[in-house]
Amino acid sequence: MIYLDNSATTNPKPINVINTTNFAMKKFSFNSGRGGYKESVDTSAKIYEVREKTANLVGVESQNVAFTSNCTLALNMAIKGILNYGDHVIISGLEHNAVTRPIEALALKGIITYDIFQYSYDKEVILKNIKNLIKPNTRLIVCTQASNVFGCKMPIEEIGHLAKENEIAFIVDGAQGAGVFEIKQKDANFDVYCSAGHKGLYGPMGVGFMAVKDNLKLNTIIEGGTGSSSLKLEQPDFMPDRFESGTLNNSGIIGLGAGIDFVNKKGINNIYSHEIDIIDYIYDELKDLKNVTLYTPSPRNFDTAPILSFNFKDYSSEKTALMLADKSIAVRAGLHCAPLAHVSFKTENRGTVRISPSVFTTQKHAEYFLNTLKKLA
Repeated sequence: MIYLDNSATTNPKPINVINTTNFAMKKFSFNSGRGGYKESVDTSAKIYEVREKTANLVGVESQNVAFTSNCTLALNMAIKGILNYGDHVIISGLEHNAVTRPIEALALKGIITYDIFQYSYDKEVILKNIKNLIKPNTRLIVCTQASNVFGCKMPIEEIGHLAKENEIAFIVDGAQGAGVFEIKQKDANFDVYCSAGHKGLYGPMGVGFMAVKDNLKLNTIIEGGTGSSSLKLEQPDFMPDRFESGTLNNSGIIGLGAGIDFVNKKGINNIYSHEIDIIDYIYDELKDLKNVTLYTPSPRNFDTAPILSFNFKDYSSEKTALMLADKSIAVRAGLHCAPLAHVSFKTENRGTVRISPSVFTTQKHAEYFLNTLKKLA
């Protein structure tokens, strides 16, 4: 199979991630922080080791990383942890439903109001669009690091500075950014950075994280046992315990640590260069095919994640994806859980076919995909 759906989840996983995750099931299948016996203590130490790796990745203190089951839960915890009755929120027109649905749910309950700023290839226009929406009660800006549909990268650092200047909290959805782009809290000025472990960090499914800047106090949406302050009926008020109720996914977290090791060894910039070269090559070939519709400029001409959307003939995106699947090529079709992005690019009625390579995607994989599509033409 030629796998080109890596922005959904990376596949294959690096061998060190597979081996480490399997080993963790044997060696670290104990409740961390819940026992004084050696195995529990060793498990706690291993989880902390991964916490440090994750913190270093995004530039926060290790205790400010809370592990979750996925990026969606992390975003829900961050969004609902910051907002209160009467607050106003600004989100982008490229957001995934992991952002839009929690925001919409709060709005439907009359708790908050929100506005959507439009994406532009000109970052100054983006900043202007955000500024025009700021109100006296604007409490939060939520923004994807890069679109999961069209690859469009947001000027996170500039948005972060704008948010800080206006004393507005800033959440970054890093699902398509972690492991692909370098990001540090001191540069981006984010209050919370959320991401998945199974995408650009090459970890197993079922693990994500929420990284919080120092001294940020968030409300909880989940409470329960943490192994700390157990005599008190209220949830602990310190990180990471405040947001890690219940038993952790030890093997997933430890596998994530191996994924971060893999990314660090390869080098984030090297991974990005490889993947964007693949996308650039595919784009150049597709633009000359009369039956192919592309929606963004060449990757050489704008700041983009290694993601490309297209459509073929007058087919639905799902039909094209099924035709490619019959030739053992895995792509993603439809709306990609990001209807706002499709409305922004006027593809909401058809969706798009999405290609997203990984570090394991080769030139031959790209050539096979292109040759297959040309034969279908």
